[in-house]
Amino acid sequence: MELRDRNLVITGAASGIGRALAERFAAEAPRALTVADLDLPGVEAVARATGAQAVRADVSREEEIQALIARALEAGGEIDLFFSNAGVPGPAGGPEAADAEFELAWRVNVMAHIWAARALLPGMVARGDGYLLSTASAAGLLMQVSAMPYSVTKHAAVAVAEWLSVTYGDAGVKVSCLCPQAVRTPMLEGALEDPVAAAALLSDDVIEPAEVAETVIAAIREERFLILPHAAVAGHMALKGAEPERWLRGMRRLVRGARG
Repeated sequence: MELRDRNLVITGAASGIGRALAERFAAEAPRALTVADLDLPGVEAVARATGAQAVRADVSREEEIQALIARALEAGGEIDLFFSNAGVPGPAGGPEAADAEFELAWRVNVMAHIWAARALLPGMVARGDGYLLSTASAAGLLMQVSAMPYSVTKHAAVAVAEWLSVTYGDAGVKVSCLCPQAVRTPMLEGALEDPVAAAALLSDDVIEPAEVAETVIAAIREERFLILPHAAVAGHMALKGAEPERWLRGMRRLVRGARG
């Protein structure tokens, strides 16, 4: 898909990957661009820089996603591409995480993608055209060793995107799933405070949000499902699939070394 003269929406657009994609989308001369975030001052700054419409949206609430979509429809007609990018790191640790924290991670990292698809798919299928792009994580293909809720919800986000692609691809709906590893964002800075997380995240290069944006633009043009800004992730996936026991031993060794 080419983005020129298209109506585009981005959630989680106040910083990091979302902000970089807003700037890059704006350079493609879209018909309309709507940028959304829970941080209204932050997303308003992005809107001023890109000529976009700013909307405050809490994507953990389906009704706010519906309201965002309504605003985008008013601004530019039918939505051509919806980038469901907002995400949260969730709590550290494993099963001991509080239910409320796990629930918030589930709603933002998984249900927000489902709610956006629920609202947009009828129109996209009727037109035989549309693009659902979502941000998961390399943790959704591999794991985040320091945070079970993040790993679980990002795996689910990948599964949502796969299901949508298989089910609606023949109806003309394009689906892509962005799975970056370490990107220089506020979320990464928080994760690196944990030595176990840092050991895994820093095992490959840390890249800039602008590099992710360029990779995403190329993938959209190719209508490629899996977007991997870190080339090494494909190799890790191959090892995990072909030799899971070896992969698990290696991950345990990484965790032991970080704890030591």
